[in-house]
Formats: sequence, structure tokens, C-alpha cells
Amino acid sequence: MANFDLNLLPIALAIFEERSVSAAARKLDMSQPAVSVALNKLRIALGDPLFVKTGRGMQPTPRAITLIGPTREIMQRVHSDVLTTDQFTPATTTKRFVLGLSDFGELMLLPRLLARLRDEAPHASVVTVMPAAEELVGALESGAVDLAIGYFPHLKQRNFFQQRLLSQDFVCLLRAGHPLQMQRISLEHYQAAGHIAVNGEGRDEPLCERFLLRRKIRRRVTLSTAHFMAIPLLVATSDLIATVPRAFGEFVARFSGIRLVEPGFEMPSMDLKQHWHRKYHKDGGNAWLRGLTATVFAAGTELVPSQSSSQRSSCNLASGARL
Repeated sequence: MANFDLNLLPIALAIFEERSVSAAARKLDMSQPAVSVALNKLRIALGDPLFVKTGRGMQPTPRAITLIGPTREIMQRVHSDVLTTDQFTPATTTKRFVLGLSDFGELMLLPRLLARLRDEAPHASVVTVMPAAEELVGALESGAVDLAIGYFPHLKQRNFFQQRLLSQDFVCLLRAGHPLQMQRISLEHYQAAGHIAVNGEGRDEPLCERFLLRRKIRRRVTLSTAHFMAIPLLVATSDLIATVPRAFGEFVARFSGIRLVEPGFEMPSMDLKQHWHRKYHKDGGNAWLRGLTATVFAAGTELVPSQSSSQRSSCNLASGARL
């Protein structure tokens, strides 16, 4: 088997179907001498003449006839399973897409994504998970998670692609009757107040905290929570301040009893990105989902400032550029 040339099999099949060496050569886009040489190699390898020249063309021997069935099956399998690229069809797919999202990411993405899925892939479904940082790397590599969307600075290994979807700065949330009634909170008042911090896997709070510490800005954290969605009620029922990404702040500020206040000092910005493993860069379903996600963010003016999102998500996902 180690010395057998599998490239000879398509030539035998062509001769069987055409009953002529010259016709087989034309079908294979080869020269007639090259086909003759290949046939001779196959005869030597199998110890049989395989094809005998008669008045009715090249007739197969019994050994050749037993060879043709498996050869035709092999060629069909190679064509269908190896050479043919699976085409992903959103309208008929029943695929279950798994997204690595925080509750903040769910708020930003899921309502609009589900609306688009309902229109373009009505039989598909979505599952959201938020594994620990080290588990997320393995889940993306294994395909257990299709995309991770959010702030994931640890996904910088060269086996991952990423695309920036939008950039967010930070704002403060205070209850309507908060003692601080200013439109821009000063650094002095910010440091003196009590704060709510959001901490947990995949959260952006450490980014904000590190930024403040580098500038020697210390705040008094009275409460730490793992969930963004706990913030509206906590802010509305206390004098605590929550420092959150702007899109989330603008959403929460729509509820009565909560105000959005600009910080009167420099705050960091956060890039929201989608990440995928290079193993699935050419996967049809994954590529389609990435494109849909980018489109959703580009058009999502309800929760995200339109200028920021459209400028940040205009690059082509198919290129897979690392940003």
C-alpha cells in the first residue's frame, strides 16, 4: 500500500468509461502517452492487464471490473466529502449558536440579534454562557462556544481572531434624589462617595479600577456585585454611585429614579470585540454569525451611539484581521 499510487485509480476509471486511452486522456486533460504510462504502472502494481484492446475498444478484464466499483465510490466520496465546501444556508439551518456573553453583553446584543435571527434563520437557536476565563479559551477552541462577545483581554493568543465592534467610555449612575445634584461629578465628590463595583469573569470593572489606581484615584467601594442587571435597583435605592459603560448607563437612565452623570475627570474607554478561534475562521455558520453580529452593532442606534458603532464595526469579518 505504501508504494501504490492512488492517482492511478481515476485513470483506470476514465479508461473504463471511455473504452479508449486517447478519449480518457482528453477527459482527464492529459496527454495520451501519460495515460499509457499510468496504465502500465497500474498493470504492474496489480499484476493484471486490466484492459485489452479489441475491435470494440479497450475492454476490461474481470480484475478491472472488480476495481471500478470501489474506485468510483472513492472518487465520489472525495468529491462530496473532501473537495466540496459545505454551504451554510441561514434560512434552513437548525444550528444552535453558543455565545460567550455577560449579562451586559446580553442586554446590548440579544434583543436585536434574536430579531435578525427570526427573519434570516428562523429555525436556529441561541444559547448564552459565561465560562471562566481559562475555560472560555478551551470552549472556543473546541467549538463549544462559537463567539465570545465583550471585553476579553485574555483572548490575545495568536490562535484567536478578533474584531472591534464598538468603543465605550464610562459614565456614572446616581438615583434621582441623590445628594449630589451636579451634572458633572467632580473628582473630589467621586472619591468621597460610596460606590458599587461589578466584578466577575469577563467584566470591565477591573479595567476601570486599574485605570483609576494608575492615576492615584481611590474610590470607596461599598458593594461588589457579579451582575450588571442588579445595578438599576441598587442605585435607585441607595446613595451609591455606579460607574458603567455608556451604553448601559444610557439604557438604565431611561428608568425613572436614575440619572446619568458625566465624570468631570478622565475615564478609560473600553473596546467591545467579538472573538473566535482560527479553527472556525472558514466555517460557514461561524462566518455568517460574525457578519450578522457586526451588522447588528453597526445598526444598533437604540442602545449604542450610532457614530461610535458604525465607525467601529465597518471592517469585513471575512478578512479576520486582528485589531
